[in-house]
Amino acid sequence: MSIRVLIKEYPHRAIALCTSTHVLVLRHSSSSTDQQNTFSNASSTSLPGNGAAGARCMVEFSTVEEVDLSEYRALNMVNAYGTLGLITVNGDVFLVIVNGASRVATVRPGETVQRIHSVGFYCLNSSGYDSLLNDEVNPYPTDTIDDEGYEMGFGKGRGENPVEHPCLALKKLLSSGTFYYSADFDLTRRLQERSSDGATVSIDSLDAGFLWNSYMIQPLVDFRSRLALREKRALDASGILTSAIRGFALTITVPSSSSPIRTPGSGLPSSMTLISRLSCRRAGTRFNARGIDDDGNVANFVESETIYHAPSGVCFSYTQVRGSVPVFWEQQTGLLPGQQKITITRSPEATQPAFDKHFENLELSYGAIHVVNLLSTEKQNEAELSNRYRYHIKNSPLNSSGEKGSGGDELIQLTEYDFHAETRGPGGYEIASQISQWIQNSADGFAYYLAEEVEEHAKFNGRDQVMRRPTTILQQEGVFRTNCLDCLDRTNLVQTIISKMALFLFLSHKGLGATPDFWARHSSMWADNGDALSRIYAGTGALKSSFTRHGKMSLAGALADARKSATRMYINNFADKGRQNTIDMLLGRLMGQAPVHLFDPINDFVLAEMTKRSAEYTTNEVIHILVGTFNLNGKTLGLNEDLSPWLCPDVHPSQQCPEIVAVGFQEIVDLSPQQIMSTDPQRRQMWESAVRNCLNENAAKHDKEEYVLLRGGQLVGASLSVFVRAGSLKLIKNVEGSIKKTGMSGMAGNKGAVAIRMEYANTSIVLVTAHLAAGFANYEERNRDYKTISHGLRFQRNRSIEDHDTVIWLGDFNYRVGLSNDKVQKLISVGDLETLYENDQLNLQMVAGLTFPFYSEARITFPPTYKYDIGTDTYDTSEKARIPAWCDRVLRKGDNIRQINYDAAPLKFSDHRPVYATFQCLISKVDEKKKEQLSSDLYRHRRTVVGDTHAAGVMDDTDDEDLIGYDSIEPGLPPASSDRRKWWLDNGLPARSRVEPPSNGHFPNPKKPSNPFTPSPEPDWVEVKRMNRPDPPPARRSQAVDFNGSSNHSSLSSSSTSLNQMEKSNPLARKMIVPPYNPGPTHLDGAQDVPLSRTLSSTSTYPLPILPSRTPHQSHPQPQKSNLSTQLAQSQSQRKQGPPIPTKKASLLANSISPRSTPSPDQQHQAQRYRDDIDEESYARPNPPPPRRSMATQGARKIAQPPVGGNLIDMNAEKPPLPPRTGTGLRRGGASLMDDEPEDLESLRGWEVLRPAR
Repeated sequence: MSIRVLIKEYPHRAIALCTSTHVLVLRHSSSSTDQQNTFSNASSTSLPGNGAAGARCMVEFSTVEEVDLSEYRALNMVNAYGTLGLITVNGDVFLVIVNGASRVATVRPGETVQRIHSVGFYCLNSSGYDSLLNDEVNPYPTDTIDDEGYEMGFGKGRGENPVEHPCLALKKLLSSGTFYYSADFDLTRRLQERSSDGATVSIDSLDAGFLWNSYMIQPLVDFRSRLALREKRALDASGILTSAIRGFALTITVPSSSSPIRTPGSGLPSSMTLISRLSCRRAGTRFNARGIDDDGNVANFVESETIYHAPSGVCFSYTQVRGSVPVFWEQQTGLLPGQQKITITRSPEATQPAFDKHFENLELSYGAIHVVNLLSTEKQNEAELSNRYRYHIKNSPLNSSGEKGSGGDELIQLTEYDFHAETRGPGGYEIASQISQWIQNSADGFAYYLAEEVEEHAKFNGRDQVMRRPTTILQQEGVFRTNCLDCLDRTNLVQTIISKMALFLFLSHKGLGATPDFWARHSSMWADNGDALSRIYAGTGALKSSFTRHGKMSLAGALADARKSATRMYINNFADKGRQNTIDMLLGRLMGQAPVHLFDPINDFVLAEMTKRSAEYTTNEVIHILVGTFNLNGKTLGLNEDLSPWLCPDVHPSQQCPEIVAVGFQEIVDLSPQQIMSTDPQRRQMWESAVRNCLNENAAKHDKEEYVLLRGGQLVGASLSVFVRAGSLKLIKNVEGSIKKTGMSGMAGNKGAVAIRMEYANTSIVLVTAHLAAGFANYEERNRDYKTISHGLRFQRNRSIEDHDTVIWLGDFNYRVGLSNDKVQKLISVGDLETLYENDQLNLQMVAGLTFPFYSEARITFPPTYKYDIGTDTYDTSEKARIPAWCDRVLRKGDNIRQINYDAAPLKFSDHRPVYATFQCLISKVDEKKKEQLSSDLYRHRRTVVGDTHAAGVMDDTDDEDLIGYDSIEPGLPPASSDRRKWWLDNGLPARSRVEPPSNGHFPNPKKPSNPFTPSPEPDWVEVKRMNRPDPPPARRSQAVDFNGSSNHSSLSSSSTSLNQMEKSNPLARKMIVPPYNPGPTHLDGAQDVPLSRTLSSTSTYPLPILPSRTPHQSHPQPQKSNLSTQLAQSQSQRKQGPPIPTKKASLLANSISPRSTPSPDQQHQAQRYRDDIDEESYARPNPPPPRRSMATQGARKIAQPPVGGNLIDMNAEKPPLPPRTGTGLRRGGASLMDDEPEDLESLRGWEVLRPAR
């Protein structure tokens, strides 16, 4: 699909990737980067660990009709093939676009692979780099260009442009021709792990170990995960998001005359493809990346897959891996070979954990491992590595001995082959093919992946329909891990031999042969692979590629190898460091790198609302499932017998013809030593045909649609086949199969499990058939087999068995009854099944929690199913006289499943009896039309609320873009906050605490940290006891003082503490200095006094310096009223605006204070005592000015009025005495009073403000 790149500059820069139907718009959110400078005191706990904050960008994905593209302009380039993601370089955000690619491989029809040869970096927040985009990299590297893709000596290097694009090094790396992508299938996974019914590439299912643009694409993957299902599918189908691997991919066409498998009459050619995927987990150049890391990742780890596809639908695949020796070692660079010394950097004990992680990951992904070590035994450095390699394999848990004689695990085999010593003779490199005799047994046991297209005829709605789809016949069950020192030249040659062995094995099973031309094409393809991988890691093509390509070594090939060796030496010593830095930048591993954060204010909201309202479009439906398990004992006698007592039992009519039928067989073939290492699907196909005929006959009786085979899987003797009614196929998707060997420590398939999973509507179901270890006393080994299967069996996206809504296990679990044969026989004869079940090993182990945790089994009402004399109802009468047991079982797990029937069927052609179970399963069904309608309604509503604040809008940036329209998540809670929206601040005012102390004697603990989340042993409150002497007002608390002639001593004594004690407990407590006041009877208006009170103030109360004295009758010039109001407004503008002050009651307007009243000596003395520690003679007594008039109102909130007047700070000028400070007594009853008339504050003009002591 063609993709256009559009750019808009105004009002903000935005880039759109547009297809014919949809558009992806991205724009940078500048407010997010400005925030780091604006809010410097913000908490850093939400930032990445390196302290760098990731850039934020808005993103929107919608149809072309919903976005106005008239203001966008198209870039001048031919085409775009998708985006590799976003990356931040030097503070600028760049969108990486693939603008040059060519097809190099076609795995199967409709599955193409493209090689990237040109990329562009487009800045989201600046247009300054647009003029540098034409600096293209040579997409066709030859021997005349340097290692980074530029021609040598022709002026195309770094020095040509005075201004260099900041992404030029990344551009050269991504344009080097070593990166590949596919818009048709998941290129990061091998054929065996890919779903056959996936129409598009699901970007979130990719294997991150081989996804080289995972760091850049992850923000877009996260954005995709928040889209609705319809938008997800549209985004996947658009091909905008691109997944890139690094390595090699090539398809060679095999003409019909040379093809081993020919289609009569068609003449169509076959195809042979080789895909090599280089891991990005320990990526680097030759001398910068060696050995293993602590996570078990090794350098130069490559998965190579050989695929052969024939026009008839046959598809073969074989996978092998290479990687550095998995120990901690380094190698120095040097111009001479002797200078390249190898150093092992960790002890064996410190290396073993990382070694074990590496091989456990390999075993989980591929199964058993056969190590092929090609290091020399003559070179000291390589011999030392081999010795350590051998030591760690021997001590690996995968090769540890079992308990109680159960045998040991041998999941790792080792073959040491000194390649240089073996090929030194006259035979040359041709002798290397003799390695096959050492690894042939493993090659036979590992088998290969094989799929064939099959045709099925089924009646649906009264019409015959033909369905043609690929069916898995075999699966590869192990892997060869090959290594030399660099894992390049020797390794590639041996891997070519192993690939040829696997192809030969496949053709021999088919009874076919291959022509010399076929093998020549195969060798040429592998030679190109070796050259490509060598250029990535070492800088030049592979050595010995001449032999790999032509099968013989020539003089020209030897000279070419010498030239490559010299070139490697130069590149490794002088160029690799810069290349390593660029690789680390691409993978996001440099210090200070942080991924780009994408947010969508529309779809993010819609997704959250859709989740809340899922009940509106989801319904539940009950389906029926029948499962049956049968150990055939290798017999085929029952193929022509009536299987209906087992598969179509006499159950309730609602259980007849269930939607899903799963049939598990064990010992479907004789488990001879020759059979257990490989799988023959012919026997399974015969039984599948017999089962399907039986089911369809029963369906015809009940007038139901026919059954079709959904999928089958086999592990030597164990097989699982799932049949579904034809009408149910439209509800089933994502069908996958997997196997896990446990026999002979995982090397053989005589024991193990086969699993098939599916999604029925919106419920995930997995069915597992297992054949566990035999033997009466081997219940612990059976427990280990269960754990191995449950842990090691994996589906796509690393799904395990436990990751499903409904799980059903069926099979021959081989658990026995722990009683003697005679006693068991007697209990069976009298029908005492309860006593038998109490001694059943599986029951006891499940009760003890040692196996199948959280699984359930229905009550057993049938006699033991093992072991019978064939053709009779008599238990074993042979010499071995095996004890009867319930070996064949069915277990279930899930909240949505209910078992209805559990019984055995009277089929007697085996020494086991078949067992069946029927279930009712509640599946959830999403009404896509209702969901789509609800999503559309929410989308339109959200777009109305957001307005133009989205990626394609025109509104300016704000910090609240991703919060618009969000309400509180619960009633009573505030809405979401941002850096500008703070619900804890009310119009800029600080929060008002409503916390009350436990009593009047408790105060906030000053020693408790200001951050409430800081752990501290300090209590929240401290109790401060009072002294016996008259108590002064507490620090930062208020007292009401009567300005009449009489002091109110009761109010003074109500304080709960003293300043002295507060000062002792907290040296930083502030002191209250109460100036003398005049309680005389003279008043301004002759009315009675009204107590004045003052709230806490942030002004310091330390002692003030000595001020010049002033008589209380000294008059002041009357200020202009407008001037005083102006000064008051200027003073108040520097403080936060307080809440509105209620109007003063009329009853208070008559009360005032006399400005001429003077304090008595006794009162002056008592006022001085309030200074506590202040020497009475150290300060002069300034006479107070006339007290100012009361402007307080009852019921108003207490607040400190800021002083106004002339020069309030300059201490050098002569200053009048301080006015009396009101409100220094404790408030006794009633509300506090507050000044609210600025026009009456003229008496404060010129008075000194309280200031902290210096």
